[in-house]
Amino acid sequence: MILAIDIGNTNIVVGCIRGDEVLFTERLSTNTTHTTLEYAISFKNVLEIYQIDAKEIEGAIISSVVPPITNVIRDSIHKITDAEVLIVGPGVKTGLNILMDNPKTLGSDLVVNAVAGISEYPVPLILIDLGTATTISVIDNKKNYIGGMILPGIRVSTDSLTSRTSQLPRIGVEEPRRLIGTNTIDCMKSGMIYGNASCLDGMIQRINRELGEKATVVATGGLARFIVPHCLEHVILDDELLLKGLKYIYYKNRTPRHAG
Repeated sequence: MILAIDIGNTNIVVGCIRGDEVLFTERLSTNTTHTTLEYAISFKNVLEIYQIDAKEIEGAIISSVVPPITNVIRDSIHKITDAEVLIVGPGVKTGLNILMDNPKTLGSDLVVNAVAGISEYPVPLILIDLGTATTISVIDNKKNYIGGMILPGIRVSTDSLTSRTSQLPRIGVEEPRRLIGTNTIDCMKSGMIYGNASCLDGMIQRINRELGEKATVVATGGLARFIVPHCLEHVILDDELLLKGLKYIYYKNRTPRHAG
C-alpha cells in the first residue's frame, strides 16, 4: 500500500492506493505555517478515519507546487511511517515525453496528471485541472505532452471580481437556479458556472481544430464536479486522476526492496 500526496496552493490531496485501487481521497488545507508535527497528526488522523494502520504503508510519493512545505510534508510522513518517500522532480522517471520549450518548467502536478492520462485514456488527450488555477494540458496522438494553457481559477476570478466591486457580494461555488439570473447572486452564480463551462467548451473546440482530430477530454481537480456537468462538450470527470498518476510514477521508481 502506498500513500500518495499532492501539495497544491489551496489544498493537499491525500490518498492511499492498494494495487490498482484508490482506497480514499481526502483534501487538507495547504498551510505554509504548519509544522512537521502538525502535518503528521493530520495524516495520522486521516489514516485512522479509514482504519488504515500506518505500518501498512510500504512507500509514499509526493508531488508539490509549494516548495516551502515539500520537505515538511516528507518529514511528517517519516514521523508516522517507515516508508520510503519519493518526491516528483528532476531525476524521477515518469516515461512522459515533454515537447515544451523548457520541459523542466512544467509543474509536477501537470506531469503527474499527464502520466495518468496516457495510461488510462485514448490519445490525443486534453486534460483539464480545475483548482486554484485552471490548467489545460494537451497530449498528441503519439503520447507527447505538447503544451497547454493556464487560466485564472474559478475562485480566484470570483474573489477578484468581488474585491474590486463594492456592490457585489462574495458567493460560494453553487449552481444557479437558471441560466438567466434574475437577481445579483444568481447572475454571479450563472457567470461563474456557465461562464467557465462555456470557456472549457470553447477551448476544447479550438484545441481539436488545431490538432486536426477530436481528443478525449478528462477533467479533474476540486472544482471540476461543479463545472463539468454544464459543459456541452463530452468531458470525463476523474477525481482520482492525480493519485493514479502518482501511483504509476511510484512504481516506475520504486527500489528493489519494494519490488515484491
